[in-house]
Amino acid sequence: MSVLDLARAELRAMQPYSSARMEAQGGRILLNANESAWPPFDGDVDSHRYPEPQPRLLVEALANLYGMREDEVLVGRGSDEAIDLLVRAFCRAERDAILIAPPTFGLYAVCARIQNAGVLEAPLRENGALDVEALLAAVTAAVKLVLVCAPNNPTGAGVARADIERLLTGLSGRALLVVDEAYVEFADGGSVADLIGWHEHLVVLRTLSKAWALAGVRIGTLLARTELVALLRRIMPPYPVPSPCTQAALRALSPQGRLRMRWRVAVIRAERARMQQALAVLPHVRAVLPSQANFLCVRFADASAAHARLLAAGIVVRELRRYPGLADALRITIGSAEENDRVLATLERLP
Repeated sequence: MSVLDLARAELRAMQPYSSARMEAQGGRILLNANESAWPPFDGDVDSHRYPEPQPRLLVEALANLYGMREDEVLVGRGSDEAIDLLVRAFCRAERDAILIAPPTFGLYAVCARIQNAGVLEAPLRENGALDVEALLAAVTAAVKLVLVCAPNNPTGAGVARADIERLLTGLSGRALLVVDEAYVEFADGGSVADLIGWHEHLVVLRTLSKAWALAGVRIGTLLARTELVALLRRIMPPYPVPSPCTQAALRALSPQGRLRMRWRVAVIRAERARMQQALAVLPHVRAVLPSQANFLCVRFADASAAHARLLAAGIVVRELRRYPGLADALRITIGSAEENDRVLATLERLP
């Protein structure tokens, strides 16, 4: 059995859209895409042409960064696009479902509901850890995707590599395991992308939005077996990555950019530890959940009052009342030392 047997049969048989840029390999006079022959401004040599569907230099750089082959890399508009593509490719409306472990990233369920697919749940343990046994027990014949956020958003908890391996064993031939590693650069453990070579039903999502400081550029990467990447390209819009975004990503992935990324991550990890200790001793804080991400999930005696006080001071944090079990919590991103000091000073003044 191939992992593609889990995908929608009509997509496997579908004739994909062939973009003009895909047909322009090796050409120098490009008259096949109804583009302008002239750039909009002097010196602008890119914006009047459609970008490569999968920018070659960027794919090469990301494959090098993540230790993958280039045909195992799919680049899109943030991890959001990859999640949507997976749901559309594997979940038939009103028949198939995804399985998640709430509280977790809300877009998983949103994408499934847009597709009119089911959303099954196996909640995290009380301590925020993934309940592997509960997840496997919740898998039905309808489940095509099991989505695990590692580290988890919004709690910040990490996921042990052994837990991923147990899930992979239990899901073999049944469903894809999608591991969302948006925050893995901040974690003590590393990526599980190296397991893709051993497990065809593993998909790993990475992003340049967090550690690489490119949230506004919207570059996300899906890592998977070649045949799965090829399937998703069939249903992906023809020109997903704008040329300026590619250029910004390549600058960030340069040797100098990699050094700056490592510096930022080190600063954030140090500030995370400092904030965790400082917040934990405040009288109105009930608990600071352990975090492997670039944020802290903080439980308050009165989360609404804490949120209002921070907002009045011009500090915007994330309310979590809509997440199960987190009605008393706020998610606070780790900022600069000065920004973090303002958060602490404001919360110290809570009545």
